[in-house]
Amino acid sequence: MSRHKPLISEEGEVRELTLDDIKQFKPIHEAGLPDSLVKKLGVRGPQKAPTKVRISLRLSREVVEYFRATGDGWQTRVDSELLEMVHRHQAR
Repeated sequence: MSRHKPLISEEGEVRELTLDDIKQFKPIHEAGLPDSLVKKLGVRGPQKAPTKVRISLRLSREVVEYFRATGDGWQTRVDSELLEMVHRHQAR
Protein backbone atom coordinates (compact mmCIF):
# COMPACT_ATOMS: atom_id res chain seq x y z
CA MET A 1 0.00 0.00 0.00
CA SER A 2 1.46 3.36 -0.97
CA ARG A 3 1.60 6.13 1.55
CA HIS A 4 -0.13 9.38 0.52
CA LYS A 5 1.28 12.83 1.24
CA PRO A 6 -0.88 14.95 3.54
CA LEU A 7 -3.16 17.39 1.72
CA ILE A 8 -2.27 20.20 4.13
CA SER A 9 1.27 21.27 5.00
CA GLU A 10 2.49 22.12 8.50
CA GLU A 11 1.93 25.79 7.59
CA GLY A 12 -1.74 25.06 6.85
CA GLU A 13 -1.41 25.40 3.08
CA VAL A 14 -3.31 22.98 0.86
CA ARG A 15 -1.06 21.38 -1.73
CA GLU A 16 -2.05 20.85 -5.35
CA LEU A 17 -4.08 17.68 -5.79
CA THR A 18 -2.63 14.91 -7.91
CA LEU A 19 -4.51 12.42 -10.05
CA ASP A 20 -3.84 9.78 -7.37
CA ASP A 21 -5.46 12.05 -4.76
CA ILE A 22 -8.54 12.50 -6.93
CA LYS A 23 -8.83 8.74 -7.51
CA GLN A 24 -9.16 8.31 -3.72
CA PHE A 25 -12.23 10.57 -3.55
CA LYS A 26 -15.59 8.92 -2.90
CA PRO A 27 -19.08 10.01 -3.89
CA ILE A 28 -20.76 12.06 -1.17
CA HIS A 29 -23.19 9.25 -0.29
CA GLU A 30 -20.23 6.88 0.34
CA ALA A 31 -18.06 9.33 2.29
CA GLY A 32 -19.73 8.61 5.63
CA LEU A 33 -20.70 12.21 6.37
CA PRO A 34 -23.43 12.87 8.94
CA ASP A 35 -26.92 13.19 7.45
CA SER A 36 -27.21 16.73 8.84
CA LEU A 37 -24.19 17.81 6.78
CA VAL A 38 -25.25 15.96 3.62
CA LYS A 39 -28.61 17.78 3.73
CA LYS A 40 -26.82 21.15 3.83
CA LEU A 41 -24.43 20.48 0.96
CA GLY A 42 -25.51 22.14 -2.24
CA VAL A 43 -28.22 24.15 -0.50
CA ARG A 44 -27.85 27.87 -0.67
CA GLY A 45 -28.82 29.84 2.40
CA PRO A 46 -30.81 33.05 2.47
CA GLN A 47 -29.10 36.19 1.25
CA LYS A 48 -27.90 38.43 4.06
CA ALA A 49 -29.00 41.54 2.18
CA PRO A 50 -31.13 40.72 -0.86
CA THR A 51 -30.28 43.11 -3.66
CA LYS A 52 -32.84 41.98 -6.21
CA VAL A 53 -36.61 41.60 -6.23
CA ARG A 54 -38.28 38.49 -7.65
CA ILE A 55 -40.96 39.40 -10.18
CA SER A 56 -42.75 37.89 -13.13
CA LEU A 57 -42.03 39.79 -16.34
CA ARG A 58 -43.29 39.20 -19.85
CA LEU A 59 -40.71 40.01 -22.54
CA SER A 60 -40.86 39.76 -26.30
CA ARG A 61 -39.68 36.46 -27.76
CA GLU A 62 -36.95 38.28 -29.69
CA VAL A 63 -35.48 39.79 -26.49
CA VAL A 64 -35.54 36.46 -24.62
CA GLU A 65 -34.00 34.53 -27.53
CA TYR A 66 -31.26 37.14 -27.94
CA PHE A 67 -30.21 37.06 -24.29
CA ARG A 68 -30.60 33.28 -23.87
CA ALA A 69 -28.28 32.80 -26.85
CA THR A 70 -25.56 34.58 -24.86
CA GLY A 71 -25.40 31.63 -22.45
CA ASP A 72 -25.65 31.16 -18.70
CA GLY A 73 -26.21 34.34 -16.75
CA TRP A 74 -28.47 35.83 -19.40
CA GLN A 75 -30.97 37.10 -16.83
CA THR A 76 -28.21 38.98 -15.05
CA ARG A 77 -27.25 40.57 -18.37
CA VAL A 78 -30.88 41.64 -18.94
CA ASP A 79 -30.83 43.25 -15.47
CA SER A 80 -27.51 44.97 -16.27
CA GLU A 81 -28.85 46.42 -19.52
CA LEU A 82 -32.00 47.70 -17.81
CA LEU A 83 -29.97 49.20 -14.96
CA GLU A 84 -27.72 50.98 -17.47
CA MET A 85 -30.83 52.42 -19.15
CA VAL A 86 -32.14 53.65 -15.77
CA HIS A 87 -28.82 55.41 -15.06
CA ARG A 88 -28.82 57.06 -18.48
CA HIS A 89 -32.36 58.37 -17.98
CA GLN A 90 -31.65 59.58 -14.43
CA ALA A 91 -28.65 61.56 -15.70
CA ARG A 92 -30.90 63.64 -17.99
